[in-house]
Amino acid sequence: MAGMLYLCATPIGNLEDITFRVLKTLQEVDLIAAEDTRHSIKLLNHFEIKTPMTSYHEYNKVDKARYLVEQMKNGVSIALITDAGTPGISDPGEELVRQCHEAGIPVTSLPGAAACITALTMSGLPTRRFCFEAFLPSEKADKKERQWILEELKRETRTMIVYEAPHHLVKTLRDLYEALGNRKITICRELTKKYETAFLTTFEEALDYYETEEPKGECVIVIQGKSMEEIRREEKESWENMSLEEHMDYYEAQGKDRKEAMKLVAKDRGISKRDVYQALL
Repeated sequence: MAGMLYLCATPIGNLEDITFRVLKTLQEVDLIAAEDTRHSIKLLNHFEIKTPMTSYHEYNKVDKARYLVEQMKNGVSIALITDAGTPGISDPGEELVRQCHEAGIPVTSLPGAAACITALTMSGLPTRRFCFEAFLPSEKADKKERQWILEELKRETRTMIVYEAPHHLVKTLRDLYEALGNRKITICRELTKKYETAFLTTFEEALDYYETEEPKGECVIVIQGKSMEEIRREEKESWENMSLEEHMDYYEAQGKDRKEAMKLVAKDRGISKRDVYQALL
């Protein structure tokens, strides 16, 4: 197992969700890099794993990654674990993986629990196409980036997945509601634990609910994407507010010749090319 990085998925709640392969790897590597050693020692003690640990977290991820890469160059095998779930998903693991690739260190990922996939599959919302947004930037840290992301999500047609802590849940639901309108959502909390729930609702209903109920547990919000029908309706409304000449100018400014622009204008407006031609005359 010399000189290699193993990304080991750990349970997100229920300890029985760890794989045999992960347990074997954690026992056999030379070193375990953990996001929070105080948290991870409980997991290792439960499975009687004695492998030494070192801390690797958001605040030391660059310098510590360099150190760990040097260790692997010298033949040390390292397993990376996060507090819960799959390393590299919304955590500092991506920096270590990047540095390993740059240094030519082999990297492998041992599959297991991931809160985003667990929530998506039980959400009741479309699963074929989805995007993962993790935690939205806090307003305190970067208000402009938070607003930019919310604006970007307005036109997202895929199912969206957002993480949130209970004490920020209502604020995030309100911001998403104001940006996206009243969409179908599923709020998944305490995944794989005793009080696991999947709350299929809407933004309006959820905000009403949390006026009297205190949010509890780490949450994953799964959000319905914008339908193509909504997009087409909005586009049609925007075309209707344009004159035919302005509509033609829109496509000609993109480099379309006049014939192609007329064809596109006719399609947008649901009329024939002859109608466009006659109106322009």
